[in-house]
Amino acid sequence: MSQPLTTNSVLVEEAAADGDSSAAAPPLFDYHRIDQKLLQNIVYDALVWSTLNCLLVGDKSVQRSGRVPGVGLVHLPLSLLPGPFPESHWKQGCELAPIFNELVDRVSLDGKFLQESLSRTKNADEFTSRLLDIHSKMLQINKKEDIRMGIVRSDYMIDEKTKSLLQIEMNTISTSFALIGCLMTGLHKSLLSQYGKFLGLNSNRVPANNAVDQSAEALAKAWSEYNNPRAAILVVVQVEERNMYEQHYISALLREKHHIRSIRKTLTEIDQEGKILPDGTLSVDGQAISVVYFRAGYTPKDYPSESEWRARLLMEQSSAIKCPTISYHLVGTKKIQQELAKPGVLERFVENKDHIAKLRACFAGLWSLEDSDIVKKAIENPELFVMKPQREGGGNNIYGDELRETLLKLQEAGSQEDAAYILMQRIFPATSPAILVRDGNWDTGHVISEAGIFGTYLRNKDKIIINNESGYMVRTKISSSYEGGVLPGFGVVDTVYLT
Repeated sequence: MSQPLTTNSVLVEEAAADGDSSAAAPPLFDYHRIDQKLLQNIVYDALVWSTLNCLLVGDKSVQRSGRVPGVGLVHLPLSLLPGPFPESHWKQGCELAPIFNELVDRVSLDGKFLQESLSRTKNADEFTSRLLDIHSKMLQINKKEDIRMGIVRSDYMIDEKTKSLLQIEMNTISTSFALIGCLMTGLHKSLLSQYGKFLGLNSNRVPANNAVDQSAEALAKAWSEYNNPRAAILVVVQVEERNMYEQHYISALLREKHHIRSIRKTLTEIDQEGKILPDGTLSVDGQAISVVYFRAGYTPKDYPSESEWRARLLMEQSSAIKCPTISYHLVGTKKIQQELAKPGVLERFVENKDHIAKLRACFAGLWSLEDSDIVKKAIENPELFVMKPQREGGGNNIYGDELRETLLKLQEAGSQEDAAYILMQRIFPATSPAILVRDGNWDTGHVISEAGIFGTYLRNKDKIIINNESGYMVRTKISSSYEGGVLPGFGVVDTVYLT
């Protein structure tokens, strides 16, 4: 059945008439008139600060940088100075965080909704199918998760045409860059404290950021709720991880501030070393586990064999608190995002009418490929849409001519493969000039930014222990670039300057 076109469909039609609706935002200052010696000094000091404060990742050109700490370090690609962001939209994003936290939790409890909404996707996407199989097994044994927690991140852009803050996606597993977001805030505040008087910028306009501390705090409180002082927190990691230092920093906070031990294991190691004790406790290499913190498991590459799937099932069957549970993971799929945007669906999970209105106001146009009208529009005007698979990790979206060709192939095939994707209204933010620093070199360009607002959530049965907005991270990319992932090489890390 074709889904009714929403108000955002009208915006798509209007954009088709207007062409690319991106426009230039008023610059914070004139980049072209900066004294070159001053600029070189700012870049130099930014690189020194980044090195001293560990704004670093493993260099992908160094073979062992993702496995061995301290090998092949390089500064993160970064924007030298913060980009403009309207304060009203910033407050809106922050106010939405606890509302989205509660929404994710409530949707996660409706197993029937998750299974039915993803039923066609299950037949078209093997990875989602395997996740649903685990979820189904938990439903069959009536597995209860009395203690539930989430460290989530909702990503937004500001649409220039409508001046609306619109959600790009909701991330519910392995939400990264909490530390990096904090470090970028520190870098930009430091640079503006030193050079702001020459640039006409005030460091106080860069919002404070405590994302990494709040992530560690949520994990520590979950550990406490589990009530086994001898248990440890299990950090599930990838075999290779260039961003390992953020993970180690959280472990250090847990150890030094909260006196909690954590251990790092891959899914393969968990399969080899893990078991469930008679009382339901998860034990890995002889260590009782209270909380499982996933920093892996969100991509098919993390499951090269049945071993990794056995590990995922084992953890789900245990009494350990999962961050996230399999149901939280499924709530973060693009298909569920699209289902929640349908008329009347939010009311199934949210009673507060004001909250419903706030959520709806940030939803972009989202459609199933079963909607023949919108598919026709996307084939005719592919530049106005983004085609998204059920994938995390960046670099997976389809744009432009490739989007048109993919839709035509799916139409010709006439199979259920179209259920592996959704269509989303392409958002056209205002562009702004920026200075981008990568590998110690700098360049200028017009960019667009995506702000991610973290949320932390913890409840024990009916008692909500944490439901907070918990800091932010910002990714910026050249306006002509489709993808914005930093580690894959598409974008840079950034902060915002409230205007």
